[in-house]
Amino acid sequence: MIEELYSKYVGTGYRVTTDSRAISGGEMFFALRGENFDGNDYALKAIEAGAAWAVVNGDAGLPENPKLIKVADPFRELQELAVYHRLHVLGDKRLPVIGLTGTNGKTTTKELIREVLAAKYRVTATEGNLNNDIGVPLSILKITPETEIAVIEMGANHPDDIAKLVKVSQPDYGLITNVGKAHLLGFGSFEGVKAAKGELYKWLGSHRGSVIFLNEDDADLREMAASQPCHTFGYGMGHQGVELLPTDAEHPFVRLQIPASDGTAREIRTNLVGAYNANNVLAAIAVGEYFGVPFEDAAKAVEAYLPKNNRSQLMRSGTNTLIVDAYNANPSSMAVAVANFAEFRSERKLALLGDMRELGEDSVKEHITIVRKLADAGLDSCLVGTEFRKALDQLATEECAVSASVKWFATSEDLASWLSSQEFSETAFLVKGSRGIRMENVLKVL
Repeated sequence: MIEELYSKYVGTGYRVTTDSRAISGGEMFFALRGENFDGNDYALKAIEAGAAWAVVNGDAGLPENPKLIKVADPFRELQELAVYHRLHVLGDKRLPVIGLTGTNGKTTTKELIREVLAAKYRVTATEGNLNNDIGVPLSILKITPETEIAVIEMGANHPDDIAKLVKVSQPDYGLITNVGKAHLLGFGSFEGVKAAKGELYKWLGSHRGSVIFLNEDDADLREMAASQPCHTFGYGMGHQGVELLPTDAEHPFVRLQIPASDGTAREIRTNLVGAYNANNVLAAIAVGEYFGVPFEDAAKAVEAYLPKNNRSQLMRSGTNTLIVDAYNANPSSMAVAVANFAEFRSERKLALLGDMRELGEDSVKEHITIVRKLADAGLDSCLVGTEFRKALDQLATEECAVSASVKWFATSEDLASWLSSQEFSETAFLVKGSRGIRMENVLKVL
């Protein structure tokens, strides 16, 4: 069955979709079922819109149609098709696949790696953050015979997510950006996060010839990699003796001085905000070095990269500076964002932070930690959401003084309303929070 399905897929020109609204003509549509939707309801509309084929559930009660491919489970067929494609897209030659995961910085690092490798190779990489059990097979199925290297991002909210995704992507190389406290409601603990992300290392360790790109400065990652019998290719600020140059209003972006073998130092000037992005840059440079991309070409690719989608972006509004990292947040990323903001040189600074979601029973404790970090850094802040409210209430109950000015708002819309009534000049803002808090709502009034 998979060979026949693959033949039809190849005939589409390697085009698949799970969204009937995205049909432009000639695609293979997979009718997936979810808690609140059933793709089978749109299969005939997809065909009417020009889909070459629609893979549907045999029990969906759809009429006979030569373009309907009836199977027991379209989701399983999508994944099996992706695996088959990954193994056969280059015929007898194996396509190099780099698998990437981590708590923070996955998408930015993936984009940087894509840009660096593209200086020498034809690269296919995950689009946006399509990194779940549907996004990964769709990313694999975008690979064409012209692809020379693929970079596949994998996300995880539950203990077995990465273990499942590596079976689909079957990477030859792997990189974990970091491991931190995120999605604790799903993982249960920090050790659960390490175990889940570590499934990438386990996959690589069980396949001869695999390579781990390893941040040698990260003790957790070193420990996780040490248990696997595969080669490592190291990078890291301390490991390489890299100097992080200071930031201010005139030089707000990450700048690195990287030692060269001849004793000189080479400077890279990025368009990324936040010292935490330094290791993301070094990861991309390391991957490029391993695959033979000249340093000068890799550096140019990094310097040309412009972040988007509210990730590590710097914006100007009159005399004000906005550091926007509002796509998502967890205790690890929030802590480094606050620390980086504390080092940013500006006459006035105001942190606009939204709740961190999916932290389970540790949620209030982790929000208290962030409030204390703000106070220790002397940063004024506006906090949004019920979890920050609980943290502030508990601190008040414990009679813990918060030295810096703190204001609380129920929603980001409430904060936006308050901000619009104020006048700010020569002020730096940090905007960050979990996706569900929609901290981007404040940008329109700053």
